[in-house]
Amino acid sequence: MGSDWRALVRNVPDFPVPGIQFKDIAPVLADAGALAAVTDELAEAARAMSPDVVVAIEARGFILGAPLALALGVGFVPVRKPGKLPFTTRSVAYALEYGEAVLHMHTDALAPGARVVIVDDVLATGGTLAATAQLVREAGATPVGALVALELGALGGRGRLPDLPLTALEGV
Repeated sequence: MGSDWRALVRNVPDFPVPGIQFKDIAPVLADAGALAAVTDELAEAARAMSPDVVVAIEARGFILGAPLALALGVGFVPVRKPGKLPFTTRSVAYALEYGEAVLHMHTDALAPGARVVIVDDVLATGGTLAATAQLVREAGATPVGALVALELGALGGRGRLPDLPLTALEGV
């Protein structure tokens, strides 16, 4: 399918809770051409930001962030849920559209002053990206932008990120 990766995104109603319309990128990831196309589009957007490192958010952000880091020739840093990282971490709590969550990042993951591009699959309310940007700043690094495959514009997430340039490959 390749460059028509957008046609592979499927809607899953009432997941993870009733009333949420989940945008599932699993079919995109299962198609090598589609995954390559998404990675290429993300890399094109990221190059303009001149990042030193890609920070990606668990879990689908990892799947997009790791090949992006390879394409850019930079390092990769995971931001994870509690209890998943084996070393000392810093954390931040934040609100989701259907609850609350906490994210962790290793305390030594980023060099002071590093230019960071943050990657996730979908921008909904913006809480996860905003929390990750906070972790990056607390580490002494600079978030130079955020990249997502899909933006759910009706949820207003972009408005929660006034100091973080955002590129969404597709708005839905």
